[in-house]
Amino acid sequence: MKGRMLSDAIEKLAREFPHLHWDFRLEPVSGKTEFISQWLGEPDEEVMVCAFKGNHIQERFHRQSFFFINFAYYGDYEAVSAKYDHKLLMKEGDCYVGQPYSGYALRCDSAEDVVIAGVLIQRKTFLRDYLGPISSDASLVRFFLDPTTNAYSDEFIHFSLPKDSPIHHLLDLMIIEYANKKQDTQKVLKPLILSMIMYIAREYRLSHEIVDTDPLSSQLFSYMESHSDTITLSDLAAHFGYHPVYLSRLLPKLFGKNFSSLLLDIRMKKAKILLDHTDLTIEKIAAVLGYSNSSNFYKSFRHYYGKSPSSLS
Repeated sequence: MKGRMLSDAIEKLAREFPHLHWDFRLEPVSGKTEFISQWLGEPDEEVMVCAFKGNHIQERFHRQSFFFINFAYYGDYEAVSAKYDHKLLMKEGDCYVGQPYSGYALRCDSAEDVVIAGVLIQRKTFLRDYLGPISSDASLVRFFLDPTTNAYSDEFIHFSLPKDSPIHHLLDLMIIEYANKKQDTQKVLKPLILSMIMYIAREYRLSHEIVDTDPLSSQLFSYMESHSDTITLSDLAAHFGYHPVYLSRLLPKLFGKNFSSLLLDIRMKKAKILLDHTDLTIEKIAAVLGYSNSSNFYKSFRHYYGKSPSSLS
C-alpha cells in the first residue's frame, strides 16, 4: 500500500462498500429474469469510486446500468462474465472495463485480503463527456457505443497495466479524493477520469497493435482509422516506409479508392455514430473528426450522405 492517506482512504471506502445503494431490480431479458444493479452512488453524482477489501466475496451475478472500470488493486480475484459464460482471472494490476448491462460478478476466496477498486460512470455522462476524446479509435468507439444498439452485448475489455502506468497514480488520486469528499469533488474527479480513459485507450491500442502477418491493406486502413483526425498521406507513407507518390498509387489498387476518399469514408462513418448516439454538438464532432471548421464538415457530410448533419442531431 502507498502512504497512510491512501491506506486510510481505501479502508474508508471498503467500510462503505456494503452500504452503497445496492438496488437490484428485476428485468426480463430473452424470457429470463435478470438482476439489474442501479447507480451505486448518490443521485446527483455522475462519477464515483468504490473499493472492496476482504478475502471473500460471492457477488450475485447481475447487470448494471452504468459504465465501470474495475482494478485488481491488491491481490487476485475472479470476474464472472456473461461473455462465453466463463470466469476471468484478474491478476494484481489488471483492468476490466465493462459496459452498461454487461453480465458481471465478483468472486474471491483467498487466504489474504484483496483490494478491488472500481471507477463508476453514469451512462449519460460517459456518452456526453468522455466519448468524444476517444472517438479517433474506431474499435473503442464501437465498444462503448454498442450498448446503445445492443443493450446486452456482454462485451468487455481486459488487459494488464504496466507497473509504471500513470493509470495507477490517477486511481490513487481518485480513491483519496472520493474517500474525503468535498463540495467540488465531482469537478475534481471528472477530469481525472478523462485522463484515465485516455491512458486506457492508449494501453488498449498498444495491446491490440497490428502484427506484421496482417495483410498490408488491413494495416493501412487500421492506422488511418486510429489517426483519422490528423492523418495525411505523407504521415501514412512515413509510418509504413513508403514514398507518398508510391502509396498514392498503391491505395487505389488495394481499396479501389484514393487516400482522400478512404479518409472521408472513415470520418463520415464516425460522424454518423457520434450524431446518432451522443449529445455532442456538430461543432464538437467536426473538431473531433479533424475538421478545421464546422463549415467544411457540413459540406463533406452533405456531399457524402445527401443531407445535412443537423437533420440527424
